Amino acid sequence: MATPLTLYYAAGTCAQVVLIALYEADAQFTLKTLSFSDHEQRSPEYLTLNPKGRVPALVTERGVLTEVPALLLYVAQTYPQAALAPLDDAFALAQMQDFNAYLASTVHVAHAHRMRASRWADDEAAQAAMRAKVQQNMYECFSVIEKHYLGDKPWVMGEQFTVADGYLYILASWLKGDGVDIADFPRVAAHSERMRARASVQKLP
Repeated sequence: MATPLTLYYAAGTCAQVVLIALYEADAQFTLKTLSFSDHEQRSPEYLTLNPKGRVPALVTERGVLTEVPALLLYVAQTYPQAALAPLDDAFALAQMQDFNAYLASTVHVAHAHRMRASRWADDEAAQAAMRAKVQQNMYECFSVIEKHYLGDKPWVMGEQFTVADGYLYILASWLKGDGVDIADFPRVAAHSERMRARASVQKLP
């Protein structure tokens, strides 16, 4: 049996993706919620665990993991009985990671320009220009997902539910705030409906 884990989490963030995976795996873990409004992610105690000052952070018996794609693969490999990734198929596993990497490196970054533009520029006009592009960039990202990643089967990887599905669901939930109508992407919208029916999503704080 795997050693219990500790997930550092904040509501409304991408840490929800890892929480969904842990619920799907029926993992034993402790959930520690950080208050961003109180800047708990910047506290000395938390920065000792995660110098990036962000969530998620997953404390394991071997150390701390902090990036969503890495955490998802760790959960899938630690709890293989949950079948949360095509672990016995190198190409399919790489396809899943291709999708997760796109969400992490492109989609999430496009979204972050709306609220975190100060990460990339100090000039207020430059920040405003970045925010103005978020709607277009997110629309283009989800056009790629709709046309090239999602097929007519229920999940990202086809018939098998994987950790990629929770990742897509959470990022798709940000579309409305970014000024994008999910109804423009019928496959993404249908995927979100299926996700909302899952116990793991219904258990989210």
